[in-house]
Amino acid sequence: MSEQRKIIHDDNNGLDYMLVGDYYIPMLTLPEENRPIGYWGMLRKEYLEKHKSGMYSYLLLTGKLDSYLADLNEQAQERSELIEAQMRSAEGVTEKLKARNPMEWVRQCNNIRNRVQEIVLSELVYV
Repeated sequence: MSEQRKIIHDDNNGLDYMLVGDYYIPMLTLPEENRPIGYWGMLRKEYLEKHKSGMYSYLLLTGKLDSYLADLNEQAQERSELIEAQMRSAEGVTEKLKARNPMEWVRQCNNIRNRVQEIVLSELVYV
C-alpha cells in the first residue's frame, strides 16, 4: 500500500487538491473584494436573486459577484451625487435658502433625494 500525500498539485489545470478521506478535493478560493458592496450593491444583489437568477448564479459561480456589485455601487453612488447636485442647482436649493428657511431647505433636499433614488434605481439597479 502506497502512502498518499495530503496535498497534490495538478500541472494540467493549475489546481491544488487536498486529501479528505479517500478523495482528493480541489482547494478552491474566491477572489477577495476589498471595496464595499454598499447600499446600491445590496439592492442589486437582492434584485438579481429574485428576478435574474441565471445572471446571479453565473456571477456567483465565476467568483465575479462581489466585484460586480462593488462596481455597480460605485457607479450608482457617483450618479446619484451628480443628479442631486444638478437638481439642487436647478431648483435653487442653496445655502442661502438653508440660512433663511431651514425647514423648507430640508423639505426640498428630501424631495430631491427621493427623486434621485428613484432615478438611480430605475437606471442602474432594477434593469
